[in-house]
Amino acid sequence: MPHKVDVHVGQRIRQRRWLAGMTQQKLAELVGIKFQQIQKYETGANRVSASRLWDIADALGVEVAHFFEGLEAEKGQSDTPLRNIPADLIGDKEAMDLVRSYYSIPEHQRRRLFELARVLSDVA
Repeated sequence: MPHKVDVHVGQRIRQRRWLAGMTQQKLAELVGIKFQQIQKYETGANRVSASRLWDIADALGVEVAHFFEGLEAEKGQSDTPLRNIPADLIGDKEAMDLVRSYYSIPEHQRRRLFELARVLSDVA
C-alpha cells in the first residue's frame, strides 16, 4: 500500500503537469525517464527519490517544496469550512482543466470572472 506522502507528492506532480499543459511523455523526456515511470510516480505506486523530484521540479518550473504543500492541512481537513470540496480536487481532471483555462484568460477579465464566481458561491 502506498504511503500517503508518496500519493500526495504524486498528485501534486500530476496537478502541476496538467496546469502546465504537459503530457506524461513530455515530462518523462525532460527528466530522462520513461513515461510509465511518471505514471507510477503520479499514482504513488513508486516513491520519487530526492534527486528525481529535483529534476521533476526543474522541468515543471516549481520549487521542490511545491510537492509537499498542503500535506499538513490534510490531517484536519474534515474540520475546515471547505468540507464541500472533494478530497481529490487535484486529481479531478475537469477541475484542473478549469484552472488552466482560468489562467489563460487576460488578467483584467480573469479578475471580473473571479468576482462573479465569489458572488455566485455566496448565493449557493
